[in-house]
Amino acid sequence: MIGWMHHAPRWAVISACSIAAALLFIGASAHVTDLQRHGLHPYDWAPWWLNLYWSSLALFDTLAAVLLIRGKCQGIDLACVIVATDLAANWYAAYGIQDSNLAAQPRLQRLAVFAALVLGTAPFIRRHLTN
Repeated sequence: MIGWMHHAPRWAVISACSIAAALLFIGASAHVTDLQRHGLHPYDWAPWWLNLYWSSLALFDTLAAVLLIRGKCQGIDLACVIVATDLAANWYAAYGIQDSNLAAQPRLQRLAVFAALVLGTAPFIRRHLTN
């Protein structure tokens, strides 16, 4: 690992983990709401596998947030997997299914910023987390 990555201040690690956990809880609550209102197929326009993936995020977002709050490496690892796959799934949905673009998709814009935050800070904060 690059030497300067070892020197992330503790307050920055706590801030990044707290922000990521809060945003993961917000995402989880949105997916739980979708499950309660529409079941496992909340988006009629999306294929079943995409609906199943988004519904599974109710569990995985919550798990990643809890692990981050507890200061576990698995939390940031899971968060990285979640944001990378969620961004890919939403990008596919916007461009491949809905024939839309980034400018017309504010949710995709917010997700891209969140993914950049998580993926960009992960190398800096992972060292400070426990196994």
